[in-house]
Amino acid sequence: MGKKITTLRDLIGAIKDKASQSKAAFISKPSNLSLHLAVLRATSHTPSTPPDDHHVSALLSLGNSSRATASSLIVIIMDRLHRTGDSTVALKCLLIIHHIIKRGPFILQDQLSVFPATGGHNYLKLSAFRDGATSATWAISAWIRFYARYIETLLFTSRILGYFLSSFSCSSEKDKQEEKISSFLNSDLIRDVDSLVQLIEETCKVPDSLLLEGNKLLYEVIGLLGNDYLSTVNELLSRLSEFKERLNCLSFGESVELGCILKRLEECKERLCVLFTVKKPSIELLWNLVNELSEKIENLKIGKEGPKLLTFGKASESARFDNRVMKFGDSIRFSSGRYEMNNLSLMIVQGKKMEKVQ
Repeated sequence: MGKKITTLRDLIGAIKDKASQSKAAFISKPSNLSLHLAVLRATSHTPSTPPDDHHVSALLSLGNSSRATASSLIVIIMDRLHRTGDSTVALKCLLIIHHIIKRGPFILQDQLSVFPATGGHNYLKLSAFRDGATSATWAISAWIRFYARYIETLLFTSRILGYFLSSFSCSSEKDKQEEKISSFLNSDLIRDVDSLVQLIEETCKVPDSLLLEGNKLLYEVIGLLGNDYLSTVNELLSRLSEFKERLNCLSFGESVELGCILKRLEECKERLCVLFTVKKPSIELLWNLVNELSEKIENLKIGKEGPKLLTFGKASESARFDNRVMKFGDSIRFSSGRYEMNNLSLMIVQGKKMEKVQ
């Protein structure tokens, strides 16, 4: 077994692992036996010990052989996750899924993304997970429920972006996306930013627990969350930088929506600084950009810095509303000069009428 057994719970876990391996050998198809054993080895009952890296690597390698094999492997992992009532096994299954997202081969990631589900809500079906064996496992159950929700949100965000957020194997897709961001519609950029902020909000819900001390499994979880956070920061930077360039081309409704999303992000800052103490230039740059955009959007809303608004005397609220409506449908590929000239002509005419009245 390779691990020292120190408690009765460890002994029972070791017996369960042996029994599971024997059961797999008895009921599995010959073609799937190696998959079952790989999953069992990577998700043993050994407490507070992350899956051995060579077991994880072996599992990822098996999933890279064919689409059928990758599909079977995902089904086996999910079956293991949904059948267990043991907090250690459940947490290790979630770690395996997270490792697939981060460093798995594309074919295995693809099968994970299309695994039968109704969507991002309760995708992993662990919202009711409870391990009441001890007070410690009861507390760890809260981490499992959080971690499942986080991975569900990570999968949802990755579907929105079109690639797995922090994946090594998706680097080429990310590069293509970076090149295309300038051609995105405003609505597409807002959708992306909103999904990324949702992921950050879910990250901030990590349980406050002293169990983190000395628990290598939970340290592994926090480490993966930290890597995802840095990836999310980079994704947000590229999109918010684009918004900075086109801020004056946003409709009133779009600027309000973006402002609300940025406010949600700012509300996460304090919690993030506690969770992740790492200092990175990209993180500082993000918060500076968020502050700058928030201030400019607020100025737009109160009329101090409108999108090239021209006023003659006291412009009525209805005139400002007409300007917003016309700009709402503007394509990001074209400047709004045509509408600005129309507005200019209209305002000049209105100005002359006012002079005659006077």
